Amino acid sequence: MLTDAQIGGLRSAVRGQVIGRGDGEFEQARRVFNAMIDRRPAVIARCTGAADVIACVRFAREHGLVVSVRSGGHGVAGLAVCDDGLVIDLSRMKTARVDPRRRMARCDPGLTLAEFDRETEAFGLATTMGTISMTGITGLTLGGGLGWLMGKHGLACDNLISADVVTADGKLLVASLEENADLFWALRGGSGNFGVVTSLEYRLHEQGPVFAGLVAHSMTDSVAALR
Repeated sequence: MLTDAQIGGLRSAVRGQVIGRGDGEFEQARRVFNAMIDRRPAVIARCTGAADVIACVRFAREHGLVVSVRSGGHGVAGLAVCDDGLVIDLSRMKTARVDPRRRMARCDPGLTLAEFDRETEAFGLATTMGTISMTGITGLTLGGGLGWLMGKHGLACDNLISADVVTADGKLLVASLEENADLFWALRGGSGNFGVVTSLEYRLHEQGPVFAGLVAHSMTDSVAALR
């Protein structure tokens, strides 16, 4: 169990909010989308950037804590929260920067699909993401990423250009085809514990106005409709 002094040390090292078990926000902060998951971490750090994540990883190493990482989405499996360890919560890191000329987007890990799409659609651009708007882009991408556009543009991980990653030794690395290529390979769909992703860069594609909903035809029109 962490002492108040130890949690205070983490608070002094992290710019974001640090929540211990005795804090009023703890019960709400430890909850995840799947209410069947009922885990009680020792401390939760709501990070504001990569520097906070580095501080958290180093703190966890120093105190021998299990680490779980929470991004922006619903996390049905409950892997975002652990018992008696440190939750690195990235859900408040939500900046997105779209470059329409290069058709690229640089995104924080806390974005959900709905938030990501809102930023890219402003430029008539999109990339493969999931099918449920409350899903987080980071967990989806690191797990492969099935989505509406995959038949044309591949999976979400296929459209990942690079990622900033804090590794277990507290170093911040860039993973891409040109830098740390093995790590980049492992991140794209492996869902393994290779580090904490603090930024993602995506390839975007032109996407016109989207129509969504049910289109129904009578059986008598079936041949013409299929054609």
